[in-house]
Amino acid sequence: MADGFAPRDYTVGGPSAQTALERGLVNAAWYRSPVPRVRLKQLLKRSNGRALRDTAIWLALFLVTGGAGAALWGSWWAVPFFAAYGVLWGSSSDSRWHECGHYTAFETRWMNDLVYHLASFMILREPTVWRRSHQRHHTDTIIVGRDPELPAPRPPNLRTVALSFLGLPQLRVYVRRLARHAAGRIGPEERSFIPEEDFAKVHWEARAHIAAYLGVAALAAATESALPFLYVGLPSLYGAWLYVLTGLTQHAGLAEDVLDHRLNTRTVYMNPVVRFLYWNMNYHVEHHMFPMVPFHALPALHEEMKSDTPRPYEGFLEAYREIAPTLIRQVREPGYFAVRKLPEGAGRPEAAPAGEATAAQ
Repeated sequence: MADGFAPRDYTVGGPSAQTALERGLVNAAWYRSPVPRVRLKQLLKRSNGRALRDTAIWLALFLVTGGAGAALWGSWWAVPFFAAYGVLWGSSSDSRWHECGHYTAFETRWMNDLVYHLASFMILREPTVWRRSHQRHHTDTIIVGRDPELPAPRPPNLRTVALSFLGLPQLRVYVRRLARHAAGRIGPEERSFIPEEDFAKVHWEARAHIAAYLGVAALAAATESALPFLYVGLPSLYGAWLYVLTGLTQHAGLAEDVLDHRLNTRTVYMNPVVRFLYWNMNYHVEHHMFPMVPFHALPALHEEMKSDTPRPYEGFLEAYREIAPTLIRQVREPGYFAVRKLPEGAGRPEAAPAGEATAAQ
């Protein structure tokens, strides 16, 4: 749907941020589907056991694929094993970064922190920068001028979207930020969501990441082999395609500046393998409404609230039948967006959200 869209400044902390504030969209009260309090308390329970089991399997898969790749190095038989290793490194780390960043994967805090820092390195994200960025993403989801994680600002740059499947735009942003942060500088957009007390951590984390890559480069030089880069560095690029494929299903092409996650977020049914790699983040409407519910409880939460949410998409094909044409159309019609239709009898926010919500409902 299009509704007289005017060109907008998507800069975080820029003019659109002031507009969002004036419209009451900043740190606002969002609609939440009704879930019985007793049931919600059950769903909020975290478990070291479940997360440890999944993490052990995850790490074992690295050993199997990486070990087989090394054993078969020099032959074409190594290719499928390094391809699988790349997806584990460059894509499944996204969901581990995400859940551990919320401190919901493990019951024990230091376990979340350990996996979070490891996954951040894998997915080309500085830990503190992205923890703060993602906090803002949840408080102001797809609010223009506030959300640092907008998937495709309008009109979308389709070339950038395509290259993101190879991790190239992500690499460019990561390298620029690393250089700036390691030198002791914080950009103006980042200052809008990173508190000053975190600046020192940002600087040292950037230097630690650079040191790690220099170590890999030194090992490659010492062994006169490119093999170390197939374990650290390159997988963040050639293995990025799956997390981009799943990530675009979350919000791309949907309404901006609404206060109802049912209108700017998708839930997509996916197969068990992808759900393991993605840690159930395909239940994304549910996650945004109740972000402290751990990954293993999201399918049960979905059952509790599905009568109040739009119909889930039946897999990637159905989702991309909407996403791809929407992004292409937004190139020439930036005001166009895909409308999520609420089911009959679904709850309505007490006050109509601003922005595109009126049209979307």
